[in-house]
Amino acid sequence: MGRDTFATQFAEPELARLREVAALGDPLIIDELGSPGARARLAEAEVLLTSWGCPRLTADVLDAAPRLRAVLHAAGSVRPHVGEEVFDRGLLVTTAAEANAEPVAHYTLAAVLWAFKKVPFLAADAREFRADWGYRERRGELSGHDRTVVLVGYSRIGARVCALLTGLGLARVLVVDPVADPAAIVAAGARPATLAEALPQAEVLSLHAPALPETRGLIGAAELAALPRHAVLINTARGSLVDTAALERACLGGELHAVLDVTEPEPLPADSPLYDLPNVLLTPHVAGSLGSETRRMAQAALTELERYAAGRPPLDPVTRGDLAVRA
Repeated sequence: MGRDTFATQFAEPELARLREVAALGDPLIIDELGSPGARARLAEAEVLLTSWGCPRLTADVLDAAPRLRAVLHAAGSVRPHVGEEVFDRGLLVTTAAEANAEPVAHYTLAAVLWAFKKVPFLAADAREFRADWGYRERRGELSGHDRTVVLVGYSRIGARVCALLTGLGLARVLVVDPVADPAAIVAAGARPATLAEALPQAEVLSLHAPALPETRGLIGAAELAALPRHAVLINTARGSLVDTAALERACLGGELHAVLDVTEPEPLPADSPLYDLPNVLLTPHVAGSLGSETRRMAQAALTELERYAAGRPPLDPVTRGDLAVRA
């Protein structure tokens, strides 16, 4: 992993757990896999504990690690460094994505609740209109009761957001996910729906689908046009899910609102109109784990290491098939 990542994720409590369960060599942390020193460490490694900044585990790298049995990831997606070669060798792969889902779900819940009252957009309006409170009528319905929220993707994060919203009882929740179990969605207090059915009802549309070839541009001009007047789009998933040019055109019209923590590209070009629109709130990809939050992901990976050492099954394994459907 990157050295800065290691310094952030592994404080003394995490290092103490690591020393308790593992035989550690020197250097403990490497951020590249090609030098003679790195290859010497790979030659004796049984487990790789990885995180952001880990290079890809190519066939050549794996050839240099004949004793390797497990890759335990202390971050979310393993796709940047794990491919078919890893599974071809029968290695155990785990992820700490479940720990990362919590802050994203909390950010999304806050965004949904503020979206009901159009809080970010009215705050932007206040700078222009000041003492003339008539501006608040321009943003449509300002109620947190009896609203409809559509979640696209019943992922780890989508499921958490669904549970938070249905637990509050403030909204009808529709879930669009063609591969999720409809019974699980119903049991969570929501209703399965197709995208075509859900969009015209989506007073708030929140995206939680993975970035796959099939989901690129999932929300384009036609989908944005299908939303009700004054709807709010929230994207904490991947910027590629939304056609950026179509989103810019729709937001320039003034009636679509957007809360965007991710964009395509990321960051947006400096001349993007989305920066200047009062009906758009942009944040710099902060919904996921940052700072001390990332230590929960390290702790999740250490739990997997302890289970591996004890011969117990992993809590959150990643399979070959998961690479096709996970973010």
